[in-house]
Amino acid sequence: MEIGLVTFLVKDYDEAVAFFCDCLGFDLLEDVKLSDDKRWVRVAPQGAEAAGAALLLAKASTPGQHQGVGRQAGGRVAYFLYTESFDETYAAFSEKGVRFCETPRQEAYGKVAVFEDLYGNKWDLLEKAKR
Repeated sequence: MEIGLVTFLVKDYDEAVAFFCDCLGFDLLEDVKLSDDKRWVRVAPQGAEAAGAALLLAKASTPGQHQGVGRQAGGRVAYFLYTESFDETYAAFSEKGVRFCETPRQEAYGKVAVFEDLYGNKWDLLEKAKR
């Protein structure tokens, strides 16, 4: 088994696609109109579609869903984005306006820095330690 999709609540499809594709360099895998206000939108890090999970961008439509936008893990780090070149990715994200919550730090498991997405969800940008 494998995890195929993770639902990611958004306020607006287009602003979310712009953030993930323009700021983080994700690929837009699919964008299909299902109704006047619902789309099937999948994004994933470049080249990751064949390797595992993608995000399913889901527009919040109920009061409870709207409250969950930006709080998908209750303020904790919700997502872990691995990179092969931390310094290069960190610089590229910073140039695109991605807001980091801390300066990069070295941990036993690798080089890491927490950043926030367009709604305030926290992500770890992480280059795993070489074994």
